Amino acid sequence: MESKKITGISILLALSVVAGYFIHFPILLQAPYLVYDPGNVFLLIGSFKWGSKLGVLMCFLYAILFTLIVPAGQAGGPYGALMNFLATGTLIFVSSQIYLLNHTKKGAILGLILGTLAMTLIMIPANLIVTPLYLGVGREDVVKILVPFIIPFNLLKGAISGFITLILYKRLYPLIINK
Repeated sequence: MESKKITGISILLALSVVAGYFIHFPILLQAPYLVYDPGNVFLLIGSFKWGSKLGVLMCFLYAILFTLIVPAGQAGGPYGALMNFLATGTLIFVSSQIYLLNHTKKGAILGLILGTLAMTLIMIPANLIVTPLYLGVGREDVVKILVPFIIPFNLLKGAISGFITLILYKRLYPLIINK
């Protein structure tokens, strides 16, 4: 891997961690434990430039770094890292694969929409399996919050991240990625 690519990946990964550390807030007031952070925006930008494999690798590194840097209560410890990797990895993989096939603004928008839907779908079984282990609640308790909280949260998370990615991608491209 060439040094320019390694530098660009490192910068985007650092921006992801910093953004996730300093900017996080609930997007559903009824479920303040579901917190959005914009860290995945920079991972999406990297995956649009270098493809889904490096995007998912960046996502994996982000999940590990975030777990090591952020207090366990905020990041969710290893369960939070796993859930973050599953959600963001799915969003990144699907979005960048579609963008790779249709390298236009429409392709990016379609990729982000389908990536958001894929992330939302993958997080349904992930929450049914991991959340009972993490929170020590019954699966039936998780089922009760799927439709009113978990599904809308993931749809909003993907939509917000996609919107910000579309705004920042062309602006950051020459500053970070091409140098």
